[in-house]
Amino acid sequence: MTRRIALSLLLVSIAATTGSAVEPAGSADQRLADYFAAQTRALQEQCLAEIETAADWNAKREQYRQQLLEMLGLVPQPEKTDLQAVVTGVAERDDIVVERVQFQSRPGLYVSANLYRPRRQEQPLPAILYVCGHGNVKVDGVSFGSKAHYQHHGVWFARNGYVCLTIDTLQLGEIEGIHHGTYRYGRWWWPSRGYTPAGVEAWNCVRALDYLQSRKEVDGERLGVTGRSGGGAYSWWIAAIDERIKAAVPVAGITDLENHVVDGCVEGHCDCMYFVNTFQWDYPLVAALVAPRPLLISNTDNDRIFPLEGVVRTHRAVRRIYRLLDAEQNLALQITAGPHKDTQELRVHAFRWFNHFLKGDDSLLRMPAEREFEPAELKVFSELPAEQKNTAIDETFVAMPKPAEPPTSEQQWRGQSESWRELLHQKVFRGWPKPEKPEKPEKPEKPELLRQDELAHDGLTLRRVTFRSQPHVELALWIVHNSERPAKLVVLNALNQQQWDKTNKTLAELFPALAGDDSAAEAKEDASTANSSSLGEDARSLRDMLRAQPWAMAYLAPRGVGPDRWSGDERKQNQLQRRFYLLGQTLDGMRVWDIRQATRALGEHPSLQGAATWLQAEGDMSGVALHAAVFEDYGRVDLYGLQPDYRSGPTLLNASRLLTLPQTAALAAARNRLVLYGANADDWSYVTSTAKQLGWDSKQFQLRTLEP
Repeated sequence: MTRRIALSLLLVSIAATTGSAVEPAGSADQRLADYFAAQTRALQEQCLAEIETAADWNAKREQYRQQLLEMLGLVPQPEKTDLQAVVTGVAERDDIVVERVQFQSRPGLYVSANLYRPRRQEQPLPAILYVCGHGNVKVDGVSFGSKAHYQHHGVWFARNGYVCLTIDTLQLGEIEGIHHGTYRYGRWWWPSRGYTPAGVEAWNCVRALDYLQSRKEVDGERLGVTGRSGGGAYSWWIAAIDERIKAAVPVAGITDLENHVVDGCVEGHCDCMYFVNTFQWDYPLVAALVAPRPLLISNTDNDRIFPLEGVVRTHRAVRRIYRLLDAEQNLALQITAGPHKDTQELRVHAFRWFNHFLKGDDSLLRMPAEREFEPAELKVFSELPAEQKNTAIDETFVAMPKPAEPPTSEQQWRGQSESWRELLHQKVFRGWPKPEKPEKPEKPEKPELLRQDELAHDGLTLRRVTFRSQPHVELALWIVHNSERPAKLVVLNALNQQQWDKTNKTLAELFPALAGDDSAAEAKEDASTANSSSLGEDARSLRDMLRAQPWAMAYLAPRGVGPDRWSGDERKQNQLQRRFYLLGQTLDGMRVWDIRQATRALGEHPSLQGAATWLQAEGDMSGVALHAAVFEDYGRVDLYGLQPDYRSGPTLLNASRLLTLPQTAALAAARNRLVLYGANADDWSYVTSTAKQLGWDSKQFQLRTLEP
């Protein structure tokens, strides 16, 4: 008879049996919503808070710019190689010429583009970089690129005295790459690698400006940028990082974290809209980096993925910076009626903005923006280049560190390991709660123990200790031990969902009062009957071990697992993970924190005082537990099925950009006795070599066969 139990039944059973009051803390979904709201509010409040004067801004601005470059994957900056620009053909009308252009922003990373210019010009003209959104033209499986969809902007600029370079996006170009890594394709190694397609789009824009400045038709000191939706976002990236942009009009391309995380707008956006939020920014900081240059923030009033309220909040925050710089006349907010759409009203103000700031012309506009060309006239490639890297640029765009050599001395290891731990704190786990003493990040605050419930049966005791891992995150430790003797060792098991289900069943078999209605009668049977034939193999094995050994087994289901599991299908769970990512965290990274706090909760429990602690985890939770062991002391850490690289998990911001997983394992093994089960010796040679070089005890790091 099955003994799987719902969380609600389990809590009620314990409360009824012990007489304790179990205070409701809201559903797991509500706690998660409260968590996201609180985390977002904290980042909102710290955004630009340290800027009180123009001097403050001038002192911090370059640091902010470097941070943004890093979060886009552009530190170190890629080499500006030869663009190898080629004009593959032209299309003409009476008054304008459109050149079909392709260039390589990096070797093999192709950008397909159209250059619009007046047929006749007497001097170099101001130029506009138009970056496309997610509109595309595709016929019979052949992509003509997003530039064909947005051609009317280039036509207008060329007819009104500009050169305009319209560039395709990575995903919707003639060579079709990928924007939807975490959104659709489960490429959660992107955040671990520090990769985002936003970085590719930003770099393509940088090289597009290089191309414009190489053209004799262009006045390279009068460059502007605009685009809508995705193109609005890319307009932000290039305007923020490259001061060659003298005027910018991002259209429907930015709102704040509150809209994205709390209101759920993230669910309508692919990865190109977001940097890897290492430094925990809110988006007004991106906008502020354009100051004091002319910036028009443009949006419609009924845009569901860039809601009006967030756009207004962003403008308000940025206006304060422009005021400090005495440049408020260079900032404007345009809101027109309509949905998320490329409306004529949005275009008109953008055109007038560029006329004013790039040409000194405030005359009335008399010409609409209209499409003039068939998509085939704008197509750049007759045949796609075989050597293109666009479709796999995520594999190479962000520079990876060279594998470290094992240390040759204790002194070298000490300096190296301290440096790596600091990198983990600053670039991987920056989203952890801040300690009371920031100078001692190794010493987080002790978790708050909220309540304890206890249940005894057949010589075993089950304690449920509820603790607060951080505000709005309440978790439970399930501790099972021999009722007759104190535990000298407690083994902390960090569980994934599958393991929680298995453990849940085992505990229900050992403690019949936890079972559902179908087991209520059986729960009253004689203990000897329940303790023999009715127990499954796992329950019997655990019971016998705890009878024989002075041990305790502790089980932790970190956030999002077991009792704290969030509702929703696979797509919804994916979007919840993306919210963590936007906050400068990852779900796995915060689970590392949960394991650390569970370790401290065990240390605080009176019944376990003086007991040694081991840590144990399997499968995808083994990588999470490994990182807890980098920061906490355990007598031993047993990990089953740990994969040797971050690509296979866990998902941790920037982790593989900084370290290899074997390097991280060496950090854990230096602190704890580490045993890996089912591991290939070749994969872990760095740890083995480090142990040998430093003269570690042979038991400090072990590889063991995984028994069937």
